[in-house]
Amino acid sequence: MYLLIDEASKTCAAIDPVEPKKLVEAVEKEKLKLTTVLTTHHHWDHAGGNNELVKLVPGLDICGGDNRVDALTRKVTHNDTLKVGSLLVKCLMTPCHTSGHICYYVTGSQDETPVVFTGDTLFIGGCGRFFEGTADQMYKALVDVLGSLPGETKVFCGHEYTVQNLKFAQHVEPGNPAVKNKLTWAEEQVRGNSATVPSTISEEFSYNPFMRVREKSVQTHAKQGDAIATMASIRAEKDTFKAK
Repeated sequence: MYLLIDEASKTCAAIDPVEPKKLVEAVEKEKLKLTTVLTTHHHWDHAGGNNELVKLVPGLDICGGDNRVDALTRKVTHNDTLKVGSLLVKCLMTPCHTSGHICYYVTGSQDETPVVFTGDTLFIGGCGRFFEGTADQMYKALVDVLGSLPGETKVFCGHEYTVQNLKFAQHVEPGNPAVKNKLTWAEEQVRGNSATVPSTISEEFSYNPFMRVREKSVQTHAKQGDAIATMASIRAEKDTFKAK
């Protein structure tokens, strides 16, 4: 759950607001105007607060890419845009985890770093399960769609599975120093009760095995000769992986 705030206008949008009362308290404390909800997908741990939130804040624009999203008022699709104050939000269709999954790419002024809210498509060091899609779809979502964003784009994901994801990444590429360094850092963050989010798109290409399926080292681990088959193989392996 995130708040996206346009500082100039004090307008804001909520991303996957599963705890509506907590969210409204934060909005009121910061004296913000909540206008929009950006729902990444219909699962209860992302869209489950929508119905309660619209009762607490009538008139909200509830956006999502799937008719199964609770309280939906605006169905969006790939490359649709909307504004939150002066911020531009671009909708990126990334079907696989669910068939209607949307990531939200946000840009502001030229001196502001862009951000992307990736729901359960891209996690730090990992990706979501393929509940309603295929390895080919996840490849397109991660490499072609999200991977085409500027490298400095900050990644805000739907769950913080960073340490366990990086332990799997280390299993896939034990000789990758980027994985080792990120895992050491993430474990230190967790011990200090600090967040491991966000990462960046360029960082993900250095240590996330699901974004590195074109790399020979990842394909060798998967015993596959192409990126899509490698994606399918390592996702199936990750589904049953137990980190030590």
